[in-house]
Amino acid sequence: MKKTDRLIYLPLGGAGEIGMNCYVYGYGPEGRERLIVVDLGVAFADMETSPGVDLIMADIDWLVERAERIEAIFITHAHEDHIGALAHLWPRLKALVHARAFTAAIATLKMEEAGLPREVIRTVAARPEVVSAGPFRVQFVPVSHSIPESSALIIDTPAGRIVHSGDFKLDGTPVVGEAFDPEDWHRIAHEAGGVQMLTCDSTNVFSPHPGRSEATLAGPLTELIAAQPGMVVATTFASNVARLKTLAEAGQAAGRSICLLGRAMQRMVGVATEVGVLKGFPAVIPPEEAAEVARGSLMLIVTGSQGERRAASAQLARGKYLGLQMKQGDTFLFSSKTIPGNERGVIRVMNAYSEMGVRVVDETGGLYHVSGHANRPDLEAIHELLRPAILVPMHGEHRHLAEHVRIARAKGIAAEIAVNGTMLEVSGSAPKIVERIEAGRQYLDGSALIGAMDGVVRDRIRMAVNGHVLATAILDEEDRPLGDAWVEMMGLPAKGRGGAPLGEQIEAELTEMLERADDRLLRDDTKLDEAIRRLVRQVAMEEVGKKPEVTVVVSRLTAE
Repeated sequence: MKKTDRLIYLPLGGAGEIGMNCYVYGYGPEGRERLIVVDLGVAFADMETSPGVDLIMADIDWLVERAERIEAIFITHAHEDHIGALAHLWPRLKALVHARAFTAAIATLKMEEAGLPREVIRTVAARPEVVSAGPFRVQFVPVSHSIPESSALIIDTPAGRIVHSGDFKLDGTPVVGEAFDPEDWHRIAHEAGGVQMLTCDSTNVFSPHPGRSEATLAGPLTELIAAQPGMVVATTFASNVARLKTLAEAGQAAGRSICLLGRAMQRMVGVATEVGVLKGFPAVIPPEEAAEVARGSLMLIVTGSQGERRAASAQLARGKYLGLQMKQGDTFLFSSKTIPGNERGVIRVMNAYSEMGVRVVDETGGLYHVSGHANRPDLEAIHELLRPAILVPMHGEHRHLAEHVRIARAKGIAAEIAVNGTMLEVSGSAPKIVERIEAGRQYLDGSALIGAMDGVVRDRIRMAVNGHVLATAILDEEDRPLGDAWVEMMGLPAKGRGGAPLGEQIEAELTEMLERADDRLLRDDTKLDEAIRRLVRQVAMEEVGKKPEVTVVVSRLTAE
């Protein structure tokens, strides 16, 4: 390593939040580092902070400005918060994308659906295969998680070895996928002069007990399903192929026919089977055949564990879906954990089922769900196993990162909180903050990508909270009012506090103001627009306590 070179780490998403993962590593002279990108994920919108938005992605302007320095993109696994932005952001980066077979298959489908070249996706085998990318040598290390072929990354650089954990847990019996291999991790810790930096998952840092294996669920699920008199419907994350298999096998053991509902779930099972990571999945029947099966002999496995309105679980909660219907005496199982922020949607679905007389069972107590992330004792075991010189927590809200740093420092490991936009130099014995960049977010709004600062979502929230008024006035050839002004309102009460129609009150005040206005105001479009807007908001505030968004239209007649 030259004295003028440095090793840097920069999170653009996923640090200070859960979701939208996007991490950058760089090596070289300051300002001229060669770069690699790890993961391009999404977060999901909610009606409170981002109404109408489909997906949220990291703002990658910093990367785009340095696109010619990007050596490669690496995707650790196929969860949407790690791969979901690939097809949306790749056209601005145009670097080769490396992933293991299952993840590469999902990535290829996303690229094809977006009309992008599939050949930029490169399938890589697990360690010891090495991908050379400029000054980086990268290996994919199998880890256990809630989706097949999840991987940590070993990133060897002239400044030392980085281990990027990805999402992981310590599971020796994961049902589908590879078991955690402590012997291989011991070798990783002692090769290449040890581990310079561990960038580590922090999701479950507050969970005090060791994580449980996916295999522990089979018995409780089988007992639960066998004991139900009516139809059983279960939901989990569509990407959790191991859980899908466990649920299907439990249903099969209870003598039930199995039906998968939801395109995402069918797609994941299909891809996992095609690439060979899923074997022996029980036979399934189509929805039209399921409708003819006796309720006590049928099990549906459906999408929508997070209360998504268009998913199968929410559709069933609203009535029939593909000819199938929940009824009194049936059971609905959430074999999943509710992601923070999704509670309202999930509770809405639960209550809808309860009103139907359906028994709702969730993961409370841990009998029917285990997390795909390492709990605190497992994180400490990895710290002890790898003994990195530096630890930087990722994949967590600020409180998760701060707690992870406290744990590491207590063990004598140099650690630093690096939220999105915090660039660290990690070449030495301790991490050093060297720069802070603007690390915002961008939205997929329909089919358009918009920036968080563009004002689109902000205006939408304002209209949702305060309503909207369209105020129209016509001026004649001499710039005098022609007739009365009129308004059209949306999202406001019809009547004010005195009981009079709100629209008529605004119209009367506007007409009077225009009639009294002097020529200078009426001839100045900017000032007239502002005066009308101010008056509309003033009247609305006095009458209903709201300051609506106002659109002003002034039409001027011209002499022929």
